[in-house]
Amino acid sequence: MKKWIAMTLVASMTAALLTACGGSETAATAETESAAPAAAETESSAETESAEAVGAEDAEGGKTFTVGFDAEFPPYGYKDDAGEYVGFDLDLARAVCEKNGWEFVAQPIDWDAKDMELSSGAIDCIWNGFTMNGREDDYTWSVPYIDNSQVFVVPADGGIASKEDLAGKVVGVQKDSSALAALTDEENQENLDLAASFADLVEYADYNTAFMDLEAGAIEALAIDIGVASYQIESRGDGYVMLEEPLSTEQYGIGFLKGNDELKDTVEKSLLELYEEGVVDKTAEEYGIDSSMICLGK
Repeated sequence: MKKWIAMTLVASMTAALLTACGGSETAATAETESAAPAAAETESSAETESAEAVGAEDAEGGKTFTVGFDAEFPPYGYKDDAGEYVGFDLDLARAVCEKNGWEFVAQPIDWDAKDMELSSGAIDCIWNGFTMNGREDDYTWSVPYIDNSQVFVVPADGGIASKEDLAGKVVGVQKDSSALAALTDEENQENLDLAASFADLVEYADYNTAFMDLEAGAIEALAIDIGVASYQIESRGDGYVMLEEPLSTEQYGIGFLKGNDELKDTVEKSLLELYEEGVVDKTAEEYGIDSSMICLGK
């Protein structure tokens, strides 16, 4: 009897102990499961806050303004002796970026690939002595800022004094340039006849190479923008002259992707402000560009 009572007490105590342990385990499990969602929620919240912080940081970093240009087209865009990209157009683009708090990126491009660079989003605009005439419907344009002409540069001692003297001569021109467009304009019979009178019309990727050939006698004349011609003649001494009669006249503008009016309006507004502040004239003087060529505000 005592043995049976003792066994009953042991069984009861064991059951109570197991119940207590089971309850603790259940409570602990429940507590753990309850904490997991809270931890997950905290972690998710932290990740969201981190993502928002990154987004805010990106936004605070401002816009990057990437200008596509020909790196061998002085004085509008080129690489100086220190290896820096400089030029009249690039300096103005930098000033526009400063006004708007943008980061300026000078992106040299192959001139005949400029449309691909623009349409792909690799650049935001083409700003580099870019002729508007004949391209009016191909881009969204800023107001014109430079009145420019296409001229012929010849050796001073070459015996060429007029366009008529170019008959039978080898003439150079840059690929996809305004000078080439003027010489091949089907609506300008005078220029077509002039080009037909050449012994040959040689196309170059850049004007520096063309001037080297002009100096070496491989070509006898070079059709080129007047601003570039003036810069090259001044930097190379008295060995070259411009023919008095121009090949054509034109205007420079900033070309944006068709339909990108918002960016165009912002850049144009800043450029006009720079003109009113005297920055455009001062920059033109620094690069040897005649102030009479500037047509902003006129």
